[in-house]
Amino acid sequence: MLIIYSHNHKQREVLSLFLTLMEVLYFQSVADDEVFLPNDEIWAYDLEQGSWKVFHMPGEVPPSMSGTCSCSLDGHMYIFGGCDDFGQTNQIYCVNLTDGKYTWRKITHQVGSAPSPRDKLSSWVYKGRIVYFGGYGHKLLTDVDSRNRSFIVDEASSVGDIFWGWNNEVHTFDPMHSSWSQPQTHGRAPAPRAAHASATIGRRGYICGGRVMETRTNDIHCLDLESWTWSEIVPASSAPVGRSWHTLTAVSDNGLFLFGGLSVDCKPMSDGWLFDVETKTWREVEHPFKTKPRLWHSACPGKDFDVIVFGGSCDYILLVDTGHCNDALVFQTQPYPLFRICVDYIAKSARNSDPLRHQLPLLPSKLLTAVQTRMCFYRPSKRPKSESP
Repeated sequence: MLIIYSHNHKQREVLSLFLTLMEVLYFQSVADDEVFLPNDEIWAYDLEQGSWKVFHMPGEVPPSMSGTCSCSLDGHMYIFGGCDDFGQTNQIYCVNLTDGKYTWRKITHQVGSAPSPRDKLSSWVYKGRIVYFGGYGHKLLTDVDSRNRSFIVDEASSVGDIFWGWNNEVHTFDPMHSSWSQPQTHGRAPAPRAAHASATIGRRGYICGGRVMETRTNDIHCLDLESWTWSEIVPASSAPVGRSWHTLTAVSDNGLFLFGGLSVDCKPMSDGWLFDVETKTWREVEHPFKTKPRLWHSACPGKDFDVIVFGGSCDYILLVDTGHCNDALVFQTQPYPLFRICVDYIAKSARNSDPLRHQLPLLPSKLLTAVQTRMCFYRPSKRPKSESP
């Protein structure tokens, strides 16, 4: 099952075999005005049956925002930062995804200092903590150190004693103790950026691309989450073009899947790439969604090394805000196991064959249950706007 909360643009991790977390762009354009979608709804998409279900969320509901950073940890979803009607925030909220109540709770930290307000940042989850990186936001003049290159001022947006800009700061949040800390990192840190993509493999957090001042990059960096040491990875093959508002998803012990984004020349893209962190090589992936460019979408790992992409926009939203999307795209990154191939084939074939449907009770019980569930996905009248290769 795919859990969707309409609060931001970036990806995270599998909670169980069928339960995954996603975040989506939170506003749409109505009559040339930006309108935030309901902030008290969470949507669940059953990847097997192809059906949606909405739940209304009580509790300390967050304000309507876009550009927040979301992740899942121990069955809970945490959202941090984002931009509301009053600008960027540095609040953190939590909801339990396992009890079926979906009640929001605002977290007040007990130890440390929260990062400055920001949006379009990213996060990694490691050993019970959430590690946040980068983003675009604002600081007071007294908090800006011109000698420290962890914050680059956006001269065009700064007013008075408030400075907006990009950062490459690393902050950690420990939900168990409601504490913030800022580890001392080593090595050469990536340039301050926002709208980049991130993913975790083992003890290492990876970031790729993003907007660095007035350009969009294609560099890839790694942070060792034990030693807090940065290293840049120099690809041994041709790399994707620079971009922002894309996604990066871990699909194996050494593989990352990149999809879409906005190019340097502001072109929405639909290309998919696999990066091998061991050989440091990029490989472009053929897929059936070349005509479906996406930016500011979300992505997460699914079943059998699939990557599920949801929402986002097919237009450069700062110029043309008419292309918001609500379809789910399923990318196959590895060959499917025989069991899944059999289930999909039988379920699809039985839809159009009465004799075959009558023979289904002859199947082994485990296979029969899987086929009956999967048949719902292939019923046109019940299938939502989603596609599977």
